Amino acid sequence: MPSRRNWSLILGCAISFFMIALIIVGFFWTPYEPTAMDSAARSASPSARHILGCDNFGRDIFSRVLEGAGTTLIIAASTVVIGLTVGIIVGAFTGYFGGWLDEVLMRISDVITAFPSVLMAMVLISLLGSGKHNIIIALSILFIPSFARVVRSEFAKEKQMDYVRAARLMGAGHIRIMFVHILPNVIPVLLSAVAIGFNNAVLAEASMSFLGIGVQVPDPSLGRMLSESQSFLFSAPWYPLSSGITIVLLVLGFGLISDGLGGRKDA
Repeated sequence: MPSRRNWSLILGCAISFFMIALIIVGFFWTPYEPTAMDSAARSASPSARHILGCDNFGRDIFSRVLEGAGTTLIIAASTVVIGLTVGIIVGAFTGYFGGWLDEVLMRISDVITAFPSVLMAMVLISLLGSGKHNIIIALSILFIPSFARVVRSEFAKEKQMDYVRAARLMGAGHIRIMFVHILPNVIPVLLSAVAIGFNNAVLAEASMSFLGIGVQVPDPSLGRMLSESQSFLFSAPWYPLSSGITIVLLVLGFGLISDGLGGRKDA
C-alpha cells in the first residue's frame, strides 16, 4: 500500500500537471483576448460564457488568469533553471576542491542569504529596473546560494566514495569526475530542492508584483491581478479568488512533490 508521502507525490504531480497543461493551452488559446473590455459584462459573475466571471473592466478573468499564470510559470522556471545551473557549478567546485575557493564563494553566499529575500529582491530590482527579464535576473541571483549549498554538501560526501577513487586511478580528470561520475548521484537530492525552489520563485514573483515592483503593464501577472482585485473581495469575490487560488494550486502542487520526493529519499 502506498505511504502517505507517496500519495503526496502522486497528488502533487496530478495538480502540477493539470496546472501546467492549462497554462500551456493558454500560450496558444484563450476564450477571449485577455485585454479586451466589454462594458456590458463589467463584474459579471461566473457563467457558461465566462466561467470565472469578468473583472471591473469587463475583461474575461479566465483568459487573464491563463495569461498571468503563463508569465508566472516562465519567470519561476527561468529562475530555477539559471539558479540551478550556476548553483551546480559553484557547489561542484567548492564541494570537490574545498580550500580557499570554498571559503570565498561560501562567504559570498552567506552575504546574499543574510538579507531577507524579498528585501534583497527589492534592492536588486531598484538597481536593475522593473520588468520580466530583470525579475528573472534578480531572483536567479537569490536562488544560487540555496542550490549551491545542497550541491556542495553532496559533492563533499561523494568525493570520498570508492567509485571516485576508482575513477581517479583510471586517469579521469577532475571535470569528468565531477560532472560525469558525481553529478548523476546528486540529481535525486536536487529534485526536491528544485520543487522547493519553484515554489519560492512563484511566491517571490507574486509578492513583488503584488507590491508593484514586479511585472509591469502590459505583461500579465497573478500577483498584480491579486493586488488590483483585493478591493472587490466582497462585491465580486470571484475576481480575487481566481488569481489567489491559481497561485495556491501552483505552490501546493510542487510543495506536495517536494514532500513526496523527500519521503522517497528517506525510505
